[in-house]
Amino acid sequence: MKFILLLLPLLLPTPLLAHTGSHAYGFTSGFTHPVFGLDHLLAMLSVGILSAQMGGRALWSVPLIFVGFMLVGGILGMLGVPFFSVEIAIAVSVLVLGLCIASSQKFPILLTMAGVAFFALFHGHAHGVEMPEAVNPTLYALGFILGTTLIHLLGVALGWWATRPHRPAFFLRWAGVAIALVGAYFLTQSTLGRKEEAAFPVSSFTR
Repeated sequence: MKFILLLLPLLLPTPLLAHTGSHAYGFTSGFTHPVFGLDHLLAMLSVGILSAQMGGRALWSVPLIFVGFMLVGGILGMLGVPFFSVEIAIAVSVLVLGLCIASSQKFPILLTMAGVAFFALFHGHAHGVEMPEAVNPTLYALGFILGTTLIHLLGVALGWWATRPHRPAFFLRWAGVAIALVGAYFLTQSTLGRKEEAAFPVSSFTR
């Protein structure tokens, strides 16, 4: 628990970090960006928790795959490569990861890595598209990777703590259910948003 408490301040933007000259448009922006969206935050925490549940090689390989493919997706987003249904895919990722945690099953590691890689592309793409034009891409990417990695580590720490002997078995199960419900809410909102956009198209200049 001490390890988790030490990590929490690192994940929260502070006034000291928010005004650092040119770095505010580079490293700091990338570092704090993954924290601001609850959908991104829950997905990354879930990947860490799931990897801790699986144990063994999954403990490091699953989060590493997510970070790697998220970076690829971010680069594709910055280059303007179009992706389909990004918001829906992100919502589905939160829903699926929550259900996987709730099931308490040890899934095949290759299947898990493939699923995590697929979802990570969409999360990265969303971040890449949203990146401000004025940022330094290199510093932004470094901060982005560090912020994402720390969130994964927090998820791993939570998963490790919850799977220790004498810990209540229902803790992660209900945590997974809660995450899945939030994912279902995001999915509903994303679907409704697409329907409204199709019915009432809005110019990109007015969004």
